[in-house]
Amino acid sequence: MPSLGADMEEGIFLEWLVHPGDQVHRGDIIAVVETPKSAVEVECFEDGTVEELVAHEGDVVPVGGVLARLDGRHEGAGPPAAEAVPTTPHAPKVSPVLRHRAQVLGIDLATVTGTGRHGALTRADLERAASQLEAARATEAPRTVEAARTVEATRTLETAAAVPGASARAPRAEAMPAPEPVARQRVSPYARRLAREAGTDLAGIRGTGAGGAVRAADVRATAAAPHAEAAPRHPEVVPRHPGAAPARRGADAESMRQSIAALMTTSNRDIPHYYLTATIDLHTCQEWVRARNRELPVEQRLVPSALMLLAAARAARAVPELNGHWVDGSFRPADRVDLGLILSLRRGGLLVPVIHDADTLTVDRMMATMRELTSRARAGRLRGSDLAPPSITVSNLGDQGVESVHGVIYPPQVALVGFGAVADRPWAVAGMLGVRPLVTATLAGDHRATDGAIGARFLKHLDRLLQRPEEL
Repeated sequence: MPSLGADMEEGIFLEWLVHPGDQVHRGDIIAVVETPKSAVEVECFEDGTVEELVAHEGDVVPVGGVLARLDGRHEGAGPPAAEAVPTTPHAPKVSPVLRHRAQVLGIDLATVTGTGRHGALTRADLERAASQLEAARATEAPRTVEAARTVEATRTLETAAAVPGASARAPRAEAMPAPEPVARQRVSPYARRLAREAGTDLAGIRGTGAGGAVRAADVRATAAAPHAEAAPRHPEVVPRHPGAAPARRGADAESMRQSIAALMTTSNRDIPHYYLTATIDLHTCQEWVRARNRELPVEQRLVPSALMLLAAARAARAVPELNGHWVDGSFRPADRVDLGLILSLRRGGLLVPVIHDADTLTVDRMMATMRELTSRARAGRLRGSDLAPPSITVSNLGDQGVESVHGVIYPPQVALVGFGAVADRPWAVAGMLGVRPLVTATLAGDHRATDGAIGARFLKHLDRLLQRPEEL
């Protein structure tokens, strides 16, 4: 069980996305775990073959506990020399995450041609196949409906010819309503097996998982109440993020709030905070963004926040005393800048996904990563690597209209950067008073690790970087 946050001590195991005997590779999504803040997709850390699944649905596993065992031998090692090896070609490899995605989309992998190395299937191949399948279904649907009407009309005419007077009673074929399309139901493999063993009809179960997926807990609840009124055959569409159903939203928000309260209490009790602020002129930065956006398609256009995050990461690299962790009574500098981004969820609470090696990104890549992380966090589809411990965190509340952010440091980090709203205010430039777009940047520092002089150096470097956006 990986640590998915500084305050995490244990997690509730939800479901496996792989089976014994599957080949897995580093980075593959293999399981889903519930933390006090969110359901998180767990990635594999090594290559190998799944030998044994130790954790089961509903198990509470402490951080560091065993979830599964892998055999280090994997495809490519070859069979023993004494055995004869057939020369038939091997089928292309498919990672567990793509196999799971294909199952969700209803795609037969045998019909998909891989464009990866040695014919391996890629996510792009799968999404292309999904688009083709949807297009085929859209084209076929009218034909299917028309064929059904023709068949029914033929049967009606045959009945009328065989039975005197039947034509007067037969309904008109044109008045037949078209069959309603049935939405594909998402069911986890474990839930499907439980339903089969219990003889439970999955069509009558309303899922509480991501995107309305039916989980094992839903099957058990239905099996335990056999006389309860069955849910409609076409269940209502539920929000995509886990825990968004009305019955769970309050409990999840309360659990997340308690987790945040415990962490912030520890921070205020143990960390002697100091605060510094600086007002930064973003005129040059905004002009550069406008010019750059004229060259970009709409979906790739930049916002000033991307430059502020990138500048914060570069400033942390330049002032390494603020980039790291306070552990066992001393400061341990990080060997890279992993930037935490505080996100406020619509259902309440906060998450802090991490942007790895943020100081090495381009502005365009930073913008794309911000969009992707925000989308996944609010959809409840974060991965384990997204919640790795950051080395420094940024809180940007400018879109909420606040002028400045005096944040609380997330232990064991030693600094937190805050950005307020960008607002037009009077500002003197070269002795001339005018109106400029200004932002208030704040640094919360841990006085055990640094002092105000180091914090001031960080803010000065941040200002300098934002005055030269073309160098970011």
